[in-house]
Amino acid sequence: MNSIYLDHNSTTPIDPAVVAAMSECHATGYVNPASQHQPGQRARTALESLRTSIIQQLGGTFSGMDADSLIFTSGGTESNNLAVAGLALSNCEQAKRIIISPVEHPSVTGIAEYLKSHGFEIELLAVDRDGVCQMDQLEAMLTKPASLVSVQLANHETGVLQPITEIASLCRDRGVLIHTDAVQAVGKIPVGFQQLGVDALTLTAHKLYGPRGIGGLLLRHGVTLQPMLFGGFQQMGLRPGTEDVALVTGMKMAIQLYLDDPAGQREHLGSLRDRLLDRLLAQIPGTIVNGGTAEKTPQTLNVSFPGVDRQAFLLAADMNGIAISTGSACASGSSEPSPVLLAMQADETTVSGAVRISVGRSTTINDIDHTADCFVRIFGRLSSKNMASQPDPAGRAKG
Repeated sequence: MNSIYLDHNSTTPIDPAVVAAMSECHATGYVNPASQHQPGQRARTALESLRTSIIQQLGGTFSGMDADSLIFTSGGTESNNLAVAGLALSNCEQAKRIIISPVEHPSVTGIAEYLKSHGFEIELLAVDRDGVCQMDQLEAMLTKPASLVSVQLANHETGVLQPITEIASLCRDRGVLIHTDAVQAVGKIPVGFQQLGVDALTLTAHKLYGPRGIGGLLLRHGVTLQPMLFGGFQQMGLRPGTEDVALVTGMKMAIQLYLDDPAGQREHLGSLRDRLLDRLLAQIPGTIVNGGTAEKTPQTLNVSFPGVDRQAFLLAADMNGIAISTGSACASGSSEPSPVLLAMQADETTVSGAVRISVGRSTTINDIDHTADCFVRIFGRLSSKNMASQPDPAGRAKG
């Protein structure tokens, strides 16, 4: 059975060009960049050159007195934890109050809950039925002092984009720091750090065909941050630990591969997603698009099949060689309903029948057409079973 991978929002396969760049880096034999001897200093020079290049790739200020900084981490979860806790704690003299949206990734909501248990007030910025933050409510919330606002750039389940530039402008006018989780956006849509106007931005390499185990937190010049790890002086003491030149090389190459043809990649992904959606809407009655008409990342499609259990649908797809998801990979082992869809006021039927499909560079038209055919068969089979299990008006089970 041929396998069709449609879970690129969970992780992407590493690009061969990234593997080649990392292999060349390993062959160079870089040692610990913190070592003071000449081999160590050569590694340090290479690392800092990579750091500057990535800041430039992300649209940050990479030179001069106002240069932005980039902290390398193990990935998106660590970057989000460091951003939310580090920024909130370093600015808590203003207010121990954090504003986040209810559709954030678990790595943001989780650290927010931790801070709540340590005296911080956490307020949720409501979203509309499409999952977009309500700006009028944010404006009202910012009439009181806050230490941090954290709102994602693109949602991990629905792909819905938030008006981050507008949110950042409002925060800046009120003197409140703004962090955005751009994990699902970098490498999928144009992302310019200075253009967005945020104070901190999270990214990770494995969502854009880079290696797992490397991410980053981009910080605006002058922003202070409390470290969450201790025991070393690396990265100004904000994230101690030995940096891996090869992993950073892989992340830089992965970003560059996107930047080489952003419009072409977006068109490719968007056309595949739309082709699948058109087939599903035409052939599966009652299909619901979660996120409605809101602007989304080009690779993400979240749909609900009313009357069908999401876990049963995922398992049936997997048995047919198609890899999809029911939501965030960090919560994929949970049977709890999606907090993202609940925050969007989706009803029980919509939530229980929701699946996430995310296409990638290697996805083909044949993959999409085969998937659509398979989904139609799965829906027919599961909905028939569901109907057969329902009692008739006399109270007897059908079938």
